Amino acid sequence: MTKANDGLEKSNQPPAGGIWLRLRTALILGVVVIAVILWLPTPVFAIGMALVLLLAGVEWCNLAGLTQPALRTLYLFALAAVMALCWFQPNFQLGLLTLGVLWWAWQTLLLVQVRDITLRSGLQPELLLNGLVILVVPWVALVVLHQLPVVGSSLVLFLMLLIWSADSLAYFAGRRWGRTKLAPIISPGKTRAGVYGALAGAVICSVTLALWLQLDVVESIRVLMIFGATVLISVIGDLYESFLKRQRGLKDSGDLLPGHGGLLDRIDSLTAAAPLFALGMIWVFS
Repeated sequence: MTKANDGLEKSNQPPAGGIWLRLRTALILGVVVIAVILWLPTPVFAIGMALVLLLAGVEWCNLAGLTQPALRTLYLFALAAVMALCWFQPNFQLGLLTLGVLWWAWQTLLLVQVRDITLRSGLQPELLLNGLVILVVPWVALVVLHQLPVVGSSLVLFLMLLIWSADSLAYFAGRRWGRTKLAPIISPGKTRAGVYGALAGAVICSVTLALWLQLDVVESIRVLMIFGATVLISVIGDLYESFLKRQRGLKDSGDLLPGHGGLLDRIDSLTAAAPLFALGMIWVFS
């Protein structure tokens, strides 16, 4: 997994020596992710994704100010228990996906009102609850997508490709044309041009999927709408984590990935994008 919207950053690029480390890490991650998506059966895929998101949960504890080892372990067990419940009670899945989309829509409204950021310390209990949406709901989305008949694993891969292509085009558009800031208080380097570049990536991916699956005109339009909306909400996921890191005075959520910072830094866009993408794909293919 990788993070969309890095390309929205116009500045603060890594030094030349760090670029190769980032590329090597990204290449290894990309190969592993593609193999897991395409070759593993859904139950094993679900376990693998759960482990990834629980590792991100360790970093989420940092952002929430949960420092006691015993309580952190208990929290991770709670997240795993909710994932297990969602696996054995699939009737909960669509409701959780809908909750995730609505929650991110609400965060969008809150983030556009941010005028300053106050440093926070200590435990923020509300963020522990938010972690259910940040970590469990995208896991549900990935599992629901993967188990769709015939096209399931391909759709998961296309979600990743959508994030990656949006990231790449956002980077180039932001570097070339980025002048107007998107959210200067939350993330000063992000530009509106980067968002337009990301949307161009959504168009390319949606056309590719429509041609590959030989979709009709109506289905193709639906896919285009879903891909565009997915990219836009992925930007919110990136901004939300940036907001929380600024509250804590942190540059990265962790240091798990060489050259990339924390795991949560790499998947923050995906956590917001996955629920909407999954609901949209269910609408098109079910």
